[in-house]
Amino acid sequence: MVMDASGVAELKLFVDQCKSNPSIIHDPSLSFFKSYLQSLGARIPPHPQPDKGGVNMAGPKQHSDAKKPDFSNEEDADIIESDVELDNSGVVEPDYDPPQKMGEPSVEVTDDKRDAAQTEKLKAIDAISEGKLDEAIDCLTEAMMLNPTSAILYATRASVFIKLSKPNAAIRDADAALEINPDSAKGYKVRGMARTMLGLWEEAASDLRVASKLDYDEEIGSALKKVEPNAQKIEEHHRKYEHLRKERELKRNERQKQQQKAAQDQEALSAFKDGRVIGIHSTGELESKLNAATRTSRLVILYFTATWCGPCRFISPLYTSLAVKYAKVAFLKVDIDEARDVAAHWNISSVPTFFFIKNGKEVDKVVGADKSALERKIAQYAG
Repeated sequence: MVMDASGVAELKLFVDQCKSNPSIIHDPSLSFFKSYLQSLGARIPPHPQPDKGGVNMAGPKQHSDAKKPDFSNEEDADIIESDVELDNSGVVEPDYDPPQKMGEPSVEVTDDKRDAAQTEKLKAIDAISEGKLDEAIDCLTEAMMLNPTSAILYATRASVFIKLSKPNAAIRDADAALEINPDSAKGYKVRGMARTMLGLWEEAASDLRVASKLDYDEEIGSALKKVEPNAQKIEEHHRKYEHLRKERELKRNERQKQQQKAAQDQEALSAFKDGRVIGIHSTGELESKLNAATRTSRLVILYFTATWCGPCRFISPLYTSLAVKYAKVAFLKVDIDEARDVAAHWNISSVPTFFFIKNGKEVDKVVGADKSALERKIAQYAG
């Protein structure tokens, strides 16, 4: 089965209405649609509870357009302290009527049809003045069938739906008017008034502000006086939440950094064997040890030796005993014949040579088997 263009247009309007007011899905007449969505694995929003004069910012309400933050993070759950007290006088229950009949955009509008549509519009205006609102709806609907490209016809019918306390129907017509003419002041005006009736304060304020800029009138001004205090309260609540959320996020990030640093420090500590000399066999291994020493603020003694070196054999026992004495100093040892790349990198020309390294930088060195100089400098830098 293939839907005609009119059916597709009506379906699109219905989907748009579901987006702007998801609670419509809970209407009993749409239970078949709800069941179908659930069969596809869709997440159905909870049925809203009647408004009691305040808006709980931690959960959805029918009469507030406050766009709620995501509280899925438990750390954010206690940020919202109280409801936002709003003036909900004049807010009505949403209308759940099926989408009203719309004009077919692809219809060719001749001069005769345009004239006939104008005639129906005048009939509607007369009916409105006499309080015959249903008759006005019928005349305007007929006018739309004749001239579906007229934004003013949709905006006018939307204004009649406002009088009939059918804000959702009014929003559908206003949306259609604005799709035809994005600068329709009346389209913004009636949609803002309809959203006011639903308690969609921020969206209503946005529409009415645009309408005011396009073509201000007293009715818009009066509506803004009612809407803006509520919208400002909600906006202020959002700003407060965003501030608190950012503070919480900064604290959480700082805590994560501290935890990460603690883990790195612990890992760095595990790289050393307190009281023991650690053999280095490659440039990569040395780099790893130096980085670990930097993270833990340890002094590093880098000792270059060789098996054939007599002075090295003379001073090595002292180096080992000093490692025991200064357990929090990293004592490293490099055989220049085994780790030639390390020796070359440090430009070793004679052994034994001892480099003193702090925070990754060489701060001093001892060349030769000078026991007193070695002990004195270790005491100096390890203190």
